[in-house]
Amino acid sequence: MDSAISHPNGETDARPPLGSKAANGLKVVVVGGFGVGKTTMVKSVSDIRPLHTEETMTRAGEGIDDLRQVEEKTTTTIAFDFGRISLDATTVLYLFGAPGQERFWFLWDSLFRGTLGAVVLVDTRRLADSWYAIDRLEQQGTPFVVARNDFGGPRHSETQVREALDLSDDVPVVECDARSRGSSRDVLVALVDHLYTLASSAAEARRSST
Repeated sequence: MDSAISHPNGETDARPPLGSKAANGLKVVVVGGFGVGKTTMVKSVSDIRPLHTEETMTRAGEGIDDLRQVEEKTTTTIAFDFGRISLDATTVLYLFGAPGQERFWFLWDSLFRGTLGAVVLVDTRRLADSWYAIDRLEQQGTPFVVARNDFGGPRHSETQVREALDLSDDVPVVECDARSRGSSRDVLVALVDHLYTLASSAAEARRSST
């Protein structure tokens, strides 16, 4: 069954069903701190109506979830988000959005398993919230790009973001509006380009060593 997804400008577009010839599944994880827009990104770019595990926030989370700069947030992901993009007749990209709160970090190892790479979504108003995601990905040896989600906050330069997050020069930093399908798609393209560059460099290094 086709589904229709709404965009910020009020337009809708039909999303195709999974083709019967689809045989190759690729996995990408979207990670980041609490309230940075991971659920929104998966929803905006997915070909299907995404699976969400959002629940209404209650008083039980007071003093646990840091709502600074996101006081209007009323729901939170308690497991993961799941979406899908059909790349061609046989290849499908599966998107998993990881929960941002510390009490759900134990789920990340399972979500990272088998992934090609990751998008670290950051809110420049709360850059420190991205530290754990980056550290975990580096420990796992998972390639990633950093996407600065536009929340209308302070406009830090790429250099400032790199310094604040202690990123190596080879980690791409891109702009993003998680509400926009096109912008979210461009982030994924940047990740694919990064993965291709890493694979090409590794192949060249192997040829040089023989």
